[in-house]
Amino acid sequence: MNNNIKNEIDNLRELIRRYDHEYYVLNNSTINDFDYDLLFKKLEQLEKENPGLISPDSPTQRIGSDLTKKFNSVKHEFPMLSLANTYNEGELFEFDRRVRENLPAGEIVNYVVELKIDGASVSLTYSGGKLVKAATRGDGESGEEITANVRTIRSVPLKLREVEGGYDLSRIEVRGEIFMDLESFRKMNEERAASGEKTFANPRNSAAGTLKLQDPRIVASRNLDIFVYYLLSNSGQLQKHSENLEILEKLGFKVNPLHKLCTSMDEVIKFCAEMDELREKLPYEIDGTVIKVDSLSQQKTLGSIARSPRWAVAYKFKAKVAQTKLLKVTWQVGRTGALTPVAELEPVFLGGSTISRATLHNMDEIRRKDLKTGDTVFIEKGGDVIPKVTGVVPDTRMGNESEISEPENCPVCDSRLNKPEDEVALYCENPVCGAKIKGSLIHFASRGAMDIEGLGESLINMFADLGYLRTSADIYKLRDKAEELIDIERMGEKSIANILNAIEISKEKPFDKVLFALGIRYVGAGAAKKLANHFRSIDILMNASEEEIEAVPEIGPSISRSIKEFFSNPLNIEIIDSLRNSALNFKLGEPDQMEKKLFDGLTFVLTGTLSGMTREKARDEIERFGGTVVSSVSKKTNYVIAGESAGSKLDKALQLGVEVLNENQFLALLGEKL
Repeated sequence: MNNNIKNEIDNLRELIRRYDHEYYVLNNSTINDFDYDLLFKKLEQLEKENPGLISPDSPTQRIGSDLTKKFNSVKHEFPMLSLANTYNEGELFEFDRRVRENLPAGEIVNYVVELKIDGASVSLTYSGGKLVKAATRGDGESGEEITANVRTIRSVPLKLREVEGGYDLSRIEVRGEIFMDLESFRKMNEERAASGEKTFANPRNSAAGTLKLQDPRIVASRNLDIFVYYLLSNSGQLQKHSENLEILEKLGFKVNPLHKLCTSMDEVIKFCAEMDELREKLPYEIDGTVIKVDSLSQQKTLGSIARSPRWAVAYKFKAKVAQTKLLKVTWQVGRTGALTPVAELEPVFLGGSTISRATLHNMDEIRRKDLKTGDTVFIEKGGDVIPKVTGVVPDTRMGNESEISEPENCPVCDSRLNKPEDEVALYCENPVCGAKIKGSLIHFASRGAMDIEGLGESLINMFADLGYLRTSADIYKLRDKAEELIDIERMGEKSIANILNAIEISKEKPFDKVLFALGIRYVGAGAAKKLANHFRSIDILMNASEEEIEAVPEIGPSISRSIKEFFSNPLNIEIIDSLRNSALNFKLGEPDQMEKKLFDGLTFVLTGTLSGMTREKARDEIERFGGTVVSSVSKKTNYVIAGESAGSKLDKALQLGVEVLNENQFLALLGEKL
């Protein structure tokens, strides 16, 4: 092998790594895009001509072409514990008291305060200075390997820099938070909405969901980023967390500059307040700060309790609040015909986005909060995601505000509205109301119902406006219109092929999903499953009396009456017949008695986020094998299945001694029956 070529390749790699570090970590590029691309292409060409010199840590090897069929489970060498939360200054002082009580008297305690980035926690393992493994947090003990996806993130170094000081960093584990900045999140959702795809609720969900994609090439296009916050090593040379953050920067990692070493809890609280003020101006989402004891020997002395370290705590910021004018109230019509009042607001910037609308739920809520048009109101971003009006700002009324009244006619089709005696909502009873039609179609294709991937709200609205969709049965006739759909602006052959394939796959959904998808008022996913299991077919359910329907456990008069009204409408029967002709499942097969015995009589609780399946899928499998899923943990609970970011239900299970399964253990319990 020509040593000159090898040296040239090595030099190019080091040069590109330096430019990547400047651009993606330091945000300070010293080379223009054109010159950078020339260097990169030159390296690619040399490696192509000399494949024996390609190494995994080369900048050209970030994005693999192979699809990941399975994310393997990996055990963390050091458990990834979750943090206990605090919400006020008193709780922080209490944390400080506990820390000092559990350390030798008189020891000086310093704290490091860092931003709590709202993203997805990951563990990065480096051996010999090269990235060898990346894993999700999982249940804290084990996670899923996502190395191929993490390698695509340019701020994650594939090869570490040299660090002076004589540290043994031959094998280290680095913890960090992968996130998507607000601008990237906004652009991605705009693109997804334009193509009819489902949008993400918030940047955290987008980051976590992207890391679980099977194609690293798509991950690479999502513009993920990382801040690292912890360094672990068995060398014994590391002394302080604050010094470790400096070492991580020198190694080439991206460390958030907004952290501070504090010598007292008063100083901690002051810095937390400063960060709370600053968060509106940050280009990424945070939901608080993390306070850590600086000394690593003190961290070791303090240890952990249950699943949380005694040496660290999260300080959660209060919900974001702003004031603005309530300009008017408009009314939205849902798929069942129910009207929801929406506050049209004077635009106000809150929590990283401009808020101009917020739900008011119903007229009872409007009256309870004594809202009037023209009021100055408090807007709160609940959970930092969904805006809501929480009340009127006291002493701001000028006397020119006006009462908010209920509409008499549907704002979409102008039909007369109806208000049932025992309900707070108004209803449009017109079966061909445009808003109801679109709402029903969106519900039918939604994740909890037929789960037709790619057929989202914006695409359904477009197809309905163009006349392709009037009822849910029309979805299964879109294949006959394929050539016309391809000609629609922003669509194309591949997009339409994917949607039609997803529609075809949805025909495999079981009877209870189809029943839920029909959109019968009051028949939620749980009720649909109970009805499907009891009556076994749509025909038996259609012919059942109200008394027979109410005989099903947890099915009351409102549901039975609604079901009878639904099946008395000839249009609904016509839709069902058409769906039946499209080969949808309107009956259950005979239950497998061996399946029923697997979880027969067992009670489960689901908590946290499962990576390999949705919570809904896990519920389906448990119920399919005879088990019962409940919402709260008690001594009678047999198993708690804990996914990532499991909350108080996991704590209660540990207190009561209920057996806890992580996702992999649950899958093992299912065995080959899945």
